[in-house]
Amino acid sequence: MPAWARLGRKGLASARLLLCAPMVKTRLTRIKVNIEGKEMPHSSVITVLQRIEDTGGHATGFDYLRVILAIGIVCWHSIATSYGSYADIKISSSMYRPLMAIILPMFFSLSGFLVAGSLERSKTLFMFMSLRVIRIFPALCVEVLLSALVLGPILTQMTLQDYFSNTMFWHYFLNCTGDIHYVLPGVFSDNPYPYAVNAQLWTVPWELKCYISIALLTIIGAVRYRLMLLVSIICLIGAAAVYYSVVYPDYFFGNPKGSIAGCFLVVSFLLGVAMYLYSDKIIWDGRIALLACFVSLVLFSVRCGDVLVTIPVAYMTVYAGLLNPYKFGIMKGADYSYGVFLYGFPLQQAFVSLLEWTPTWWLNILVCVPLAFVVAAFSWHFVEKPALSLKKKLVALEALWIRACNRYFSWSWLPHWLHSSSSHGLASPEYRQ
Repeated sequence: MPAWARLGRKGLASARLLLCAPMVKTRLTRIKVNIEGKEMPHSSVITVLQRIEDTGGHATGFDYLRVILAIGIVCWHSIATSYGSYADIKISSSMYRPLMAIILPMFFSLSGFLVAGSLERSKTLFMFMSLRVIRIFPALCVEVLLSALVLGPILTQMTLQDYFSNTMFWHYFLNCTGDIHYVLPGVFSDNPYPYAVNAQLWTVPWELKCYISIALLTIIGAVRYRLMLLVSIICLIGAAAVYYSVVYPDYFFGNPKGSIAGCFLVVSFLLGVAMYLYSDKIIWDGRIALLACFVSLVLFSVRCGDVLVTIPVAYMTVYAGLLNPYKFGIMKGADYSYGVFLYGFPLQQAFVSLLEWTPTWWLNILVCVPLAFVVAAFSWHFVEKPALSLKKKLVALEALWIRACNRYFSWSWLPHWLHSSSSHGLASPEYRQ
């Protein structure tokens, strides 16, 4: 079937059927060949795909980058938890804003790049979304339960009867579904940053939107036809710019302050996906990464810079992630970054609450970062890692799902690429699911 005909039929499949149908793979060219089929001589220019292959698909830079960014979030929150929101706004509106605002876009770009690999390895959309569920929700639910049932009763200024009967206590459990609530009754009411138990969770709904976005883009064929993904990203950037210029003109046209808007985090995620899909075209070069870093810092400091800053941030993130430093013992076989992110803010709030005097930001960091790592280690070994071991059961369930759908549904009316179970010859890097 000619390419134009397949493009015309890419939207025929429904989302329900795609949950059953095998995933569409994107072909990435591993080596350049000439017309006669002979291998071209190697060039001094290294592409992102070549770098992935050089590291064996296990670049340790991503592991270090995740942990560094998680620590960066805790350090950022040391200002708000120690001195309150006014100090946080003042610092994030100053010359230090780029150093703080760059953390979340880097996190989302990193996630997009790695999740694209997971999407490519998944045979069905069902499997891909299931992997996202077991990665995100078990640790999130345990953190919510510990905050509500252990931290809250210990630190609340209410009686236990009033605490457990308060509607805010019950609403707090909606965090397990991605519907974020920050307050537990009577908890942290006298803190410099009052009431908030888990202010860091504001990014969770945006992360879920990222996964929904990539699923929808897969359904319409944007993962296979890479140009569609770029068009989608450009449209999203334009729509976000128009929206914030109209609804939030102070954010868009005013002096840059605070963290980047959530919509641009989705853009960062999709740019990470695009970096993976175009890995055979994009050059991996430290000089470009340094330039991207400089441009990012400038854009974070100027008005309307948030609109375009996600592009250089995505490049420098992927470059740093594909570095391959030696992996020390504490980093081997473990990923503590998610636990540090989840528990950092509640631990900081609890630390400030238990003191009779206000700690400095650096003391906050010195105490709470190690504590966050201890709790994150518990989360990894007893919650996250066991949850990820469910992947084998998901693979078996996926096979049953496909067989049942092949038996009870007819795929003959769908385009061939939509129901073909064949691999397209792609050897993807084995990044962590």
